[in-house]
Order: sequence, then C-alpha cells, then structure tokens
Amino acid sequence: MTPEQTSELFAVLMRQEELLKQLVAAINKPKLGLHSEAGSCKIYCNRHNGSLWYTLNNGEASAVAQTALTGYLREIKFEKCERRAKEVYKLLITIQADRLYILESGHDTHFAKGLLSAVALLTPQQLYSPITLQPQPGNDESVLFCRVWVGSELIMASYNEQTDWRQTSKQALAVVRAASEMVF
Repeated sequence: MTPEQTSELFAVLMRQEELLKQLVAAINKPKLGLHSEAGSCKIYCNRHNGSLWYTLNNGEASAVAQTALTGYLREIKFEKCERRAKEVYKLLITIQADRLYILESGHDTHFAKGLLSAVALLTPQQLYSPITLQPQPGNDESVLFCRVWVGSELIMASYNEQTDWRQTSKQALAVVRAASEMVF
C-alpha cells in the first residue's frame, strides 16, 4: 500500500467514525414537540395480570398489547428490591427505542434465563443493531419465555439445570458493557 493510499484510507476511516458519532447522537436525541412519552416506560415481564407483559399506572395493571419490543439494548443489571414485603432480586433490561423502556423480570425466571443465555452468545458488534425481545408463553400459566432476535435471526440459546448462571450472567453483562463502551 502506498503512502497516498494509506492516507486516503485513514481519511475515509476518520469520516466513517464521524458519521457513526453523528448517527449515535441522532438516535439518542429526545423527541421534540408535543407527545405523551416523557421519561421511561417500565414493563413487567410476567403473567401475573392475565397478559404476557404489562405496565402499572397508578397501581393498576395495564396489558401491553404489542407482542415484541425492538430497540437498542443499553443495559442489563440485577437489582435487589422489595416486593410484597419480601426482599427479591430482579433483572432490569434497558432498551432504547422511541423512548426508554425498562423491562423487569425475576432474576431466576425463564424470561430472564432465556434473555441472558441469548445475549451471552452475542458479540458486542451485534448490539450495534436493534434487537427484538418477544415474550413467549409457556404451557404452564405462570411460565413466560423470552425470545431474542437480531434482525430476522432468532438467537437459539438453550439452558438446563447444569447451566452456570453466574458465568452466563457475567458474559451477558460483559457483552452489553463492551457494546456500550465501543459506541459511546
């Protein structure tokens, strides 16, 4: 490669990096004008209220009619909280779409296990594109699974009783962290 070609390649790469920064900034801009989507929307991922997932408005459960959520996976974290006078651990999944969505699931539910298993298989580069989360009912009325799609590809991630959940969780958290560090 000649010095001129190297220089041209470097200039193209610098321009591409600048365009990527502009794209990320455009994605993260707040919606302007009048709308009713201020703040984040918390979605509870369980079948306790007769639907696959729901929101709470003034303590009242409201079913989410849509069957999937597509956006950029920004964060996965575990949080200790109190529910029904008990200390429990929840998995919180942050998705950036038309607004910020925070999905909450029990840390050891099939929904959480499916999501963590799938994300642990991804590369940080795959998280530069939107992913789709799709709640899937199980045969038992209390079971809810999570399907994870990258584009049109369903991420097939199996798990069983021998799965090392500590390691799977660490891997999923590392993938999301690496993706966010590389983009921002």
